[in-house]
Amino acid sequence: MSATDRTAVIRALPYARRYARALLGSQPRGDTAVAEALRQVLVGDAAALQDDAAARAALYAAIGDTVRQAEAESGLDLHDISLLQRMLLLLTALEEQPLSEAAAACRITPAAAELELRLARDGLRSAAAARVLIIEDEPIIALDIQELVERSGHSVVGIAATEADAVAIAMAERPTLVLADINLGSGGDGTAAVARILRDVAVPVIFVTAFPERLLTGEAVEPAFVITKPFDPTTLAVATYQAVTRGVRPL
Repeated sequence: MSATDRTAVIRALPYARRYARALLGSQPRGDTAVAEALRQVLVGDAAALQDDAAARAALYAAIGDTVRQAEAESGLDLHDISLLQRMLLLLTALEEQPLSEAAAACRITPAAAELELRLARDGLRSAAAARVLIIEDEPIIALDIQELVERSGHSVVGIAATEADAVAIAMAERPTLVLADINLGSGGDGTAAVARILRDVAVPVIFVTAFPERLLTGEAVEPAFVITKPFDPTTLAVATYQAVTRGVRPL
């Protein structure tokens, strides 16, 4: 493998980690899938890694192959949205891949992918509603997020602008999902707020940041669910579904 190919793979790794963690519901399972996918990619066709987009596509496909094999071996029931449908939702919404690229990563035709996406979106609309705590220090952004959350069928139990307020609301309301910004300005740190909340409340967390790659290095304890500002209702709906259901669990 050339130095250019290695560089492309390295730059693609944060996106692969985000996808795998969101698909599988945790950092350890997601990073295990990425490690296996990386081994597959590195022994494959070097021409497939010629640039950043190609390296991302190769890793997405290899992650899908790894997870599908584990699912087949486990015989898990994945409920209302299948593994394939979750993969397509995450690839098109969270990873912002065109339908044709998402279909290729899932080893199906674009026509089949389009049908599966329609079924997946129907499944999202019928999913159970979450009670959401929003941690965001910018009032306008917080209200925008609240509107998106409610449009996705969920309810907001509170909006916290500071670390202290976030912990207090979480203890009082016991949300079923936390949507947290990273930087709270003078109000503290979103990751610190979440760490304090998780000591007493077992709740899935979605981090919202303009710089997701900073949370996806694989070098420390990091979030399973990360979405990028700005995001649209579909991205939020997909991430929320995966967070609440804790992703698929074949690994």
